[in-house]
Amino acid sequence: MLESIDLSLKIDKKQYKKELKQSQLKLLHLQRSIYDNQLGVIVVFEGWDASGKGGSIKRLTNGLDPRGFEVHSIGAPSTNEKKHHYLKRFWKEIPPYGKIAIFDRSWYGRVLVERVEQFASVSEWNRAYNEIVQFENFLVQDRYVVIKLWLHISKEEQLKRFQERQADPLKTWKITEEDWRNRSKWDQYEEAVEDMLQYTSTPENKWHIVEGEDKYYARVKTNRIIIQEIENKLRQLDLS
Repeated sequence: MLESIDLSLKIDKKQYKKELKQSQLKLLHLQRSIYDNQLGVIVVFEGWDASGKGGSIKRLTNGLDPRGFEVHSIGAPSTNEKKHHYLKRFWKEIPPYGKIAIFDRSWYGRVLVERVEQFASVSEWNRAYNEIVQFENFLVQDRYVVIKLWLHISKEEQLKRFQERQADPLKTWKITEEDWRNRSKWDQYEEAVEDMLQYTSTPENKWHIVEGEDKYYARVKTNRIIIQEIENKLRQLDLS
């Protein structure tokens, strides 16, 4: 699936600024509709290291009312969290109706990093595909929309971005030894991503792959997808 993605897609800076502003204004208007219709919105960002998740989240939230959304940056589970089912720590972050929750990485860590780094057993991460699908179905059958985004870049582009970060004193904090270690396992992660896309993309909760080689294109496409999915859910609520 990933090999078929056209990473050459791009837009120029002038078009980017125009479309980004339009999408941010539309998102602000939708934020009011989300509240009025008591819709819960969950946006999941997954992607390669340095694929632009943080930049896309920043442009997504720039024009929003800060009272109506929350960003959750997901790292490794704590010692206490490891004593519970892995989904427990995410259930408590599900937003109330009328608000937006944005996840910078998510429960998909179970079938990505936990699989590749062997933090979960084979039976655990194999079982997780169905558990995650059920988890998301519980939400969409209620008053929630779950929007899942995979930001995709090439291995060559990732190397370029890693090197740029190392050379920039203001960005060196963004690159760690763990990033380089993960990069050395690119093929294993790629296989895990392919399985994730295949086994957890359903008609109700499909994955959206965002071509991330051109950051301008990726940010605009991300906002477009989120707008479309929210509008679709609002129409469904009107019909119910």
